[in-house]
Amino acid sequence: MTTPQSLYSDIITFCKANANVELVKKYSRYFKEGGYDAYGVSYPLLQEKVKTILAEPGINLDFVMQTSRLLIPGTKYEEASFALMMMKALKKHYSVETFTEIGHWFDIGIRNWAHTDALCSEILSVFLLKNIISYKEMESWKKGKNKFQRRAVPVSLIKLIKETREVREYINFIEPMMMDPEREVHQGLGWFLREAWKIQPLPVEDFLLKYKETAQRLIFQYATEKMTPEGKARFRRIKQ
Repeated sequence: MTTPQSLYSDIITFCKANANVELVKKYSRYFKEGGYDAYGVSYPLLQEKVKTILAEPGINLDFVMQTSRLLIPGTKYEEASFALMMMKALKKHYSVETFTEIGHWFDIGIRNWAHTDALCSEILSVFLLKNIISYKEMESWKKGKNKFQRRAVPVSLIKLIKETREVREYINFIEPMMMDPEREVHQGLGWFLREAWKIQPLPVEDFLLKYKETAQRLIFQYATEKMTPEGKARFRRIKQ
């Protein structure tokens, strides 16, 4: 009988058997700020293994969440990747309790931008788009100890604003984060604001003008990326 512990052990054995040092070297360059320690298993192999796992009898959302509690704390990149890929495949079964469980992942192991952004775009956005939760359920995340949980707030909203075509209330929601000290959060905020600007430029520009002298410049670098040179110039700081 398969148990979460035996599945976890099987996944680790699989990763060790399919390790590829060259792939580790190839992808490590995308993680200049750390957070990438991998076996080097190719994505097609990961996909095929996940497909095989999910086809086994008794593998349901609860089983996957139990296994994920073992995978997420792992230091190797593929461990959290397995958890994300299995959870993504079971999105039809999400509930409020599922969201709460995923929130705990930041306490035990989400530690890089790639897993964070995949979690946001492929899993957390589903909760928002299907109205399983309100975006306001992420209120406490804005002050989370894990910087990647804080990054997840604006990044999770991107698909929602594209769907609703509304940005003002979401800008108000992320506003308290504009003074966050972490680079990864600045990137997430800037990305969100860039996408919001594509939908409704005026409220985003007003918001950026409000913070152009105080917020980190990296936010503006991302947020103004699609603007004309003349447009970007409006958001430069006034030289002292």
